[in-house]
Amino acid sequence: MMDLPPDMQERVVCSVAAAIKYEIPANIMLAIAEKEGGKPGQRVRNSNGTYDFGSMQFNTAYLKDLSKYGIKPDHVSAAGCYAFDLAAWRIRLHIRNDQGDVWTRAANYHSRTPKYNATYRADLIAKAIKWAEWLEKRD
Repeated sequence: MMDLPPDMQERVVCSVAAAIKYEIPANIMLAIAEKEGGKPGQRVRNSNGTYDFGSMQFNTAYLKDLSKYGIKPDHVSAAGCYAFDLAAWRIRLHIRNDQGDVWTRAANYHSRTPKYNATYRADLIAKAIKWAEWLEKRD
C-alpha cells in the first residue's frame, strides 16, 4: 500500500476488504470505486436533481430505498469502510441477480439504462484490467 497516495489508501483497503467479505472480484470493486471517484463527505448534484454521496457516490434515489433500513446519507458519506461494504453488497446483488455478462451486471451499479451502462461498462473493463494487474503484483 505504500506505493499509493494517502488519499487512495482508504479506497483500496476498504474496496479489497469489502470484495473479500461479499465474495466479488476485487478488481471489479476497485474499478467501480475508482470510477465513482467520490470522497468522504462529498455531495454532488446531478443534472436530474438527485445527489450522490460519499466515496461510492450513493444516489439519493437509491438511498430512499435504503432508508427503511435506517441508512442515511450521513452513513455513506462518512470516512471509513461502511460505504464500500454497502457498495460491495449491492454489486454482489447485481452480479448474482441481473441479466447480461458480468461487466453489464457490475455496471448496473451506475445505471441499468443501456446507453449509460454501456459507457460505464467500457471504462469499468479498462480499469478492472489495470487493477487486476496491480493486485497480481502484490500476491
